[in-house]
Amino acid sequence: MTRAPQSDPQPTLRSFGLASATAVLISNMVGTGVFTSLGFQVVDLSSGFALLALWAVGGLLALSGALCYAELGAMYPRSGGEYVYLTEAWSPRLGFIGGFVSMTAGFAAPIAIAAMAFGRYAAQVLPVAPMLATAAVLALVAVVQWSGVSLARQFQVATTGSTLLIIAAFIVTGLVIGPVEPLSFAPDAEAFRQIATAPFAISLIYVVYAYTGWNAIGYVAGEVAEPQRTIPRAVVGAVLLVALLYLTLHFVFLRTVPLDALRGTVEVASLSATRILGVAGGRVMSALIALVLVATISGFLLAGSRVTQAVGEGTARLAWLGARGGDGVPRRALALQLALIALLIATASFETVLAYAGIVLNLMNLLAVAGLMKLRRAAPALARPFRTPLYPLVPLTFAALSTWMIAFVIWQRPSVILAALGTLVAGSALYSFVSRR
Repeated sequence: MTRAPQSDPQPTLRSFGLASATAVLISNMVGTGVFTSLGFQVVDLSSGFALLALWAVGGLLALSGALCYAELGAMYPRSGGEYVYLTEAWSPRLGFIGGFVSMTAGFAAPIAIAAMAFGRYAAQVLPVAPMLATAAVLALVAVVQWSGVSLARQFQVATTGSTLLIIAAFIVTGLVIGPVEPLSFAPDAEAFRQIATAPFAISLIYVVYAYTGWNAIGYVAGEVAEPQRTIPRAVVGAVLLVALLYLTLHFVFLRTVPLDALRGTVEVASLSATRILGVAGGRVMSALIALVLVATISGFLLAGSRVTQAVGEGTARLAWLGARGGDGVPRRALALQLALIALLIATASFETVLAYAGIVLNLMNLLAVAGLMKLRRAAPALARPFRTPLYPLVPLTFAALSTWMIAFVIWQRPSVILAALGTLVAGSALYSFVSRR
């Protein structure tokens, strides 16, 4: 049975305005993927137009999903993301599973990966061991988050703003003084032939992963001021800005580095920086990526702790996790999130998690968008301060692309679905235990 949106239980927590809400979204999207995945894409694709089309299609998918989430977030302006939306549209069990997936595969593993990556990049610039740098950045971000919502918000805006300036400066520098490779970006017959091939579909999976985070506003919706207005504006603005940055950044990569040098390499950004700025360019780019990862880690930890808090708040046996301090910080949830991250880093088990995290997270997003369509039919009278434009074309576009990608991954790697089902079964079993009277 569909329930009406609840009244705001803690209106005083709503301190995230448009700038800070947009910063959370951008920092959750921009990570290492945009600087590294091109090397895998050019193995089988050689058309500049087809390669840029990858990032345009990925942006379309992210924007379609984000518009659907904007409607859900305005309807249910409570923190928790899929935990809230799947509970309201489908069932408390499915909502709990969505929250469980977010807590583990959705945030703990990516934060561990980003922190480890920070350590590697920092060690290329400073005389410090990678693991020590990893521990230091986690400690810094944890102290900021623990100290209060106001400081965490200001830190997020500052680090995300620095990220945007860094990327914009690199793009301008590459366009002005970078070398020019003879690669065609014309939409010719060969470009469209490559777009219709299997390698394009495989490459799109990497691109979608780089856009992951477009749904982050739902995780902190309970702390967004005027959520009915702020959430849609933040979602649309952040996704369009990131898509523009991704397109222009890859134009610079392709314009400044030969395809033969790019193929199979992970250090795409460093290669491009070296071609633009000389030998010191690689070290400069390592420092810049390390700074970008600070914003990424902060945004992930901010959103992830709110999901954990929301799951605890809605589950009797986990109520201790739902507590907030007088200043609004969910310190118990934050502590649990940090413990999971430390465990993953210590055991390196996050590599196994990432092997199937993408398909599980995509499945949760798909179920949330399907839930939006269900609510349109089952509860047409519910207040909808924001309505997804071009409905039902937008959610159907997202559903079609997501279903195609999930099916393609299963076809290419059948073992992935077993691991994904294992995660869902584990979440369902945990729900049965914590919800037992």
